Amino acid sequence: QVQLVESGGGLVQAGGSLRLSCAASGRTSNIRHMGWFHQAPGKDREFVATITWSGTSTYYADSVKGRFTISRVNARNTVYLQMNSLRPEDTAVYYCAARESFARSLTPNGYDFWGQGTQVTVSS
Repeated sequence: QVQLVESGGGLVQAGGSLRLSCAASGRTSNIRHMGWFHQAPGKDREFVATITWSGTSTYYADSVKGRFTISRVNARNTVYLQMNSLRPEDTAVYYCAARESFARSLTPNGYDFWGQGTQVTVSS
């Protein structure tokens, strides 16, 4: 089992920045990819960004390219999502997820473990 704990959400004005953290513990040796998803009220959970556990490869949703950066600090088993130039439409609960399979996945069903989520609210 893998446990994931997110932190760093909050309220920010449009154009501002936030950094989310996701600390992984437990059987992390089986993790191959980490992902961030978000879910706005009444909407499906959507892909935001993913990174290989080694930290060498990343991929982003078009809506966040150039604004968000996913990274990993290996020694701490922690994944970050740096969010800049935030927009009101970025408002959502942000979830961290871990995947044990080798191929990358952009869908929620492709991930094996989930954190509890952290709220991000961007005011206009």
